[in-house]
Amino acid sequence: MPETYQIDYENSLNPAQLEAVMFDSGPLLVIAGAGSGKTRTLTYRVARLVEQGVAPYEILLLTFTRKAAFEMQQRATMLLDARCQKVTGGTFHGFANIMLRRYAEHLGLKPGFAILDRGDAEGLISMIRKELVPPGTGSGFPRKGTLANIFSRVVNRVEDLEDILYDDYPHFISVLDEIVAINKTYQQRKMEHNFLDYDDLLVFFHALLKNHPEVRQHISASYRYVMVDEYQDTNLIQAEIVALIANQDNNVMVVGDDAQSIYAFRGAQFKNIMKFPEVFADTRIIRLEENYRSVQPILTLTNAIIERAKEKFTKTLFTNREGGQPPALVRARSENSQSRFVVEKILEFHNQGLALDEMAVLFRSGFHSFDLEIELGKQGISFIKVGGFKFMESAHIKDILAHLRVLDNPSDRVSWYRILTLLKKIGPKSAEKLYSAIQTINEGAAGLLAIKPKPVQTKPLAALLFDLNSQSKTVAAMGEAILEYYAPILREAYDDHPRRMKDLEQLVTIMDRYNELPDFLADMALEPPNTSRDNTFTEGSHNPENRLVLSTIHSAKGLEWKTVFIIFALEGRFPSMQSMRDDENIEEERRLMYVAATRAKDSLFFVYPTHIYDRASGQILFEPANFIDSLPDDILVKESTETTEDWW
Repeated sequence: MPETYQIDYENSLNPAQLEAVMFDSGPLLVIAGAGSGKTRTLTYRVARLVEQGVAPYEILLLTFTRKAAFEMQQRATMLLDARCQKVTGGTFHGFANIMLRRYAEHLGLKPGFAILDRGDAEGLISMIRKELVPPGTGSGFPRKGTLANIFSRVVNRVEDLEDILYDDYPHFISVLDEIVAINKTYQQRKMEHNFLDYDDLLVFFHALLKNHPEVRQHISASYRYVMVDEYQDTNLIQAEIVALIANQDNNVMVVGDDAQSIYAFRGAQFKNIMKFPEVFADTRIIRLEENYRSVQPILTLTNAIIERAKEKFTKTLFTNREGGQPPALVRARSENSQSRFVVEKILEFHNQGLALDEMAVLFRSGFHSFDLEIELGKQGISFIKVGGFKFMESAHIKDILAHLRVLDNPSDRVSWYRILTLLKKIGPKSAEKLYSAIQTINEGAAGLLAIKPKPVQTKPLAALLFDLNSQSKTVAAMGEAILEYYAPILREAYDDHPRRMKDLEQLVTIMDRYNELPDFLADMALEPPNTSRDNTFTEGSHNPENRLVLSTIHSAKGLEWKTVFIIFALEGRFPSMQSMRDDENIEEERRLMYVAATRAKDSLFFVYPTHIYDRASGQILFEPANFIDSLPDDILVKESTETTEDWW
């Protein structure tokens, strides 16, 4: 070791970070709490190893994005010198690609194998689907994109295809044998043409390391120091790859936070980080607990949330930041009352000088923000939505609204075209003829029934419109009737129809508070001016238009805002009704709540509505999420949107 370092590590790092950076050899597990400077720790350790004399090409830095690896290398270079640019850094898939091209012949591959991107993979699957599935199978069979998702989950979760279907796509279980046959043929075709898809890179690299010890030893000897970022997000194959590469010297450092393991649906295995000390004997565990993001009252609450987890690495986040108020749990009488409370608080903070892009509203599922989007539109508050579908941009939402618009305005050509072309064998030309005939008869929305002759496939639609036009129904009852008619169309149009049906049920719930159809449709038209939004918003990206952020919690990981609202903190919504049937799922929901809460710097609000009817279970939801409900008042202040009543 050098007598003196070029970098002043002691004054640049806190004691826990310094301990991790100066750790020399053997296995190291760094439990990095939210906002505790894990990237800084990794960067400084890369620089320290190089400064100490380790050859840069002997250091392997594995991350989940190329951007993350590149930024760490650049920061290390700025700290030390250009030697750090020679560190091998990249994603698991990128490193696997390099190694497979180098050792392809060991697996019967040609070094020049082609990598199928997602579009190419779906194209090949589509060709096989057409060969093996009889034409006209229709909605009972998944489309190419869904098949690609299923096959990918089989790899990333290391589960049987049958189990994947039962868990995630139960509506396709009747065609299990056909899906298995397509997957088998898909794997064969790839080998025949020297193709590898994205998931194959991990599968083949794992096989190379496991089945060819001489290759494994050479790779392991080449990379004497292995570092892995976000280890809690690794799947089983990735964890085994790390163990196989590092088995010679065991100089492996993994950084992650068990409390932020929230991607099980992608294949991430919570057990990987928990079992790391078992896989690598004599593992040193270092906890990064000093938080540089949030005020202490927020950290006190997040500590209390995760303390009740059944399995965890115990840590207590603290900060040197002063001040801050305890987070609040706000009870609202209804979903719309919840939305109005959030909008009022946003305007209040904004009038006090807080920029819109310093605030965020987080939620468990995309449809949870639909009512809020309407209220934001009424107030002219510009927002960006990340994760899920923006309410007015969802095709299935537009389909339902088109039926209602025809009832309100029978001359609405665009809406007539939309609902007519949803029917089989009716294209734009047929829709134009039908629309002209309806306008000629001049009997309003019921005119479709009076057309003679009319295509047989229009009869159910004609009957629906006649019924709705001739009877006095509430706005919600109209929605219910259209939803019942539309359900078969939805099932045939979308493989993820169960999720989209939840969106439509939420739409009917919103309709229930309107007495007149024109009022409902007018509010639906009051959309903010940002009509088309990119559904990606990643760490470090810029929000140039100073817009409020609406985001699913999964999309918010790694980001931070001064003020955060977590809506639908309601038992049965967050945690979700499905997760409440399984202990592992409920624990992941707890971690999801922890991730959401740790995004806040200064102010944090949990909001939940009462009297929410869950159609799937037939229950009325009214209790706040158990994760936070039982916390003492000095940690979580309980409030209500109704100031005239003592709710508590």
